[in-house]
Amino acid sequence: MKPRLRCKETLAIQTRRVILSDLNPHQTLFGGTLLQMIDITASISASRLARRRLVTASIDSMNFIHPIYVDHSVCVETYVSGVGGRSLEVFAKVMGEDLLTGERYLAATCFLTFVVFPNEGEESFELPDIIPESDEEKIVCEGYPKRRQARLANRKEQEEFNRLLSKQVPWLQE
Repeated sequence: MKPRLRCKETLAIQTRRVILSDLNPHQTLFGGTLLQMIDITASISASRLARRRLVTASIDSMNFIHPIYVDHSVCVETYVSGVGGRSLEVFAKVMGEDLLTGERYLAATCFLTFVVFPNEGEESFELPDIIPESDEEKIVCEGYPKRRQARLANRKEQEEFNRLLSKQVPWLQE
């Protein structure tokens, strides 16, 4: 029987205070800083399921919903939301909190895809299935097959697009 893990067994959470050096010119959390937090946290969720080397293949549907301000906290919650043969999807939910009032708000969401590599000496492997339990987990995981199909279809288009791009570095040309 194929192994199975509950979504909450892959849950990873990272929380920190937003400080001045995290801000962009609009005085809100710089998107690149948030993306780094998401990628690091999601990689922990992915590793908790796969227990193998893996890399981030894509960040899909990055939705910046609400700005996060200085002296607010930013909390990134991630868990595995779908499993393929050699890849898996992680859902990321970002919550902001005004630390003076206690008001919490949904700041961002996205999906990340990780590609998993076999362990040394391993010819093949099987990733565990994921079991959603909460209402949120069920809603998120239920959309995985459709998102996966869209990614696979888009990959061929992306490969063709990449092939057409110039490989030249403009400032190095005469």
